[in-house]
Amino acid sequence: MNIYDFSIKSAEGQEIPMSNYKGKVLLVVNTASKCGFTPQYNELQKLYDQYDDRKFEILAFPCNQFMNQEPGNANEIANFCTLNYGVTFPVLSKIDVNGPNAHPLYKFLQEKSPGIFGKSIKWNFTKFLIDAKGNVVERFAPTTSPAKLKGRIEELIRNA
Repeated sequence: MNIYDFSIKSAEGQEIPMSNYKGKVLLVVNTASKCGFTPQYNELQKLYDQYDDRKFEILAFPCNQFMNQEPGNANEIANFCTLNYGVTFPVLSKIDVNGPNAHPLYKFLQEKSPGIFGKSIKWNFTKFLIDAKGNVVERFAPTTSPAKLKGRIEELIRNA
């Protein structure tokens, strides 16, 4: 089993097979609009602007599991991201990342790359870097600035 065995949903509810992203380096992030880390949307957008034409994609999954920091619906979330941070990368449907209703993709990511304190996601803006072959390469804490991932992203793009 690899990442391409899953499907995700767009903010509008349309099924998207992860196999659509074969050959691309992915950064998968659970996000929230009312979180102390929300300004990371700026850095994520800068990464996207720098690498999106080089086999790189960011997939943002809004999540309301951490102190109700993402209470909006899909339209509200999309508007917030666009108006406040100029986000042009995919902001997908809101999901759970932990517990019995966790999205299967996130269950897989947690199995393949547990964090320092176990498998569960501890907070919004946890990041997973995936190579162009669909392998989970590394997990980054919410406190890790997206700008600090540039070197790893460039390395994975070169090896794609």
